[in-house]
Amino acid sequence: MGLYTSVMEVLTFYTGLSPAAFFTILAMMVVVYRTVTAMFVSPEDYNKPPVVSARAQSGFDDPEPPRQPVQLGQVTDRELRAYDGSDPNKPLLMAIKGQIYDVSTGRNFYGPGGPYAMFAGKECSRALALLSFKPEDINGNLEGLGESELTILEDWEFKFIEKYPKVGQLIPEQRTLQNELKEQVQDNLENPNECKDETK
Repeated sequence: MGLYTSVMEVLTFYTGLSPAAFFTILAMMVVVYRTVTAMFVSPEDYNKPPVVSARAQSGFDDPEPPRQPVQLGQVTDRELRAYDGSDPNKPLLMAIKGQIYDVSTGRNFYGPGGPYAMFAGKECSRALALLSFKPEDINGNLEGLGESELTILEDWEFKFIEKYPKVGQLIPEQRTLQNELKEQVQDNLENPNECKDETK
């Protein structure tokens, strides 16, 4: 009991705090230290292989291997809409200033249910420049944008160039006779019963 009392007296003498206050502050410092250090990864932990749960090892949730970006070349707005995330077998694409990027690695953001899902499968330069989520702004029309808005769009473009692979380029929709014939043939292949009715 004498040791405890003398330790408490020394703490009070050197810190100017009551023992209760000293241990409360000490406990708070430990909590803050553990919280802050948990935010950072040590170099040893950084180089460790990722921990795989027993469930994943048993084959329940086999993670999908990252797929190589598919180079599309030149596509139209209509063709780009097929890559909006509704088909999980297709990559997730979006366009900025006519350049198409594969944002499949950002599926949490751009995939169905994500906060930016409305941009997937579309040219969204105007919306990004205006920082807008309005459907009427999700297009490539840059008319009427000010210098500050074009600077914002340029920042977005640089982020996409750094983070996502470019896989194609948007071209204007051209209504040619050849395109119309292709569409008719495609419709006939998809709906053969309608063709038979027309020939009667």
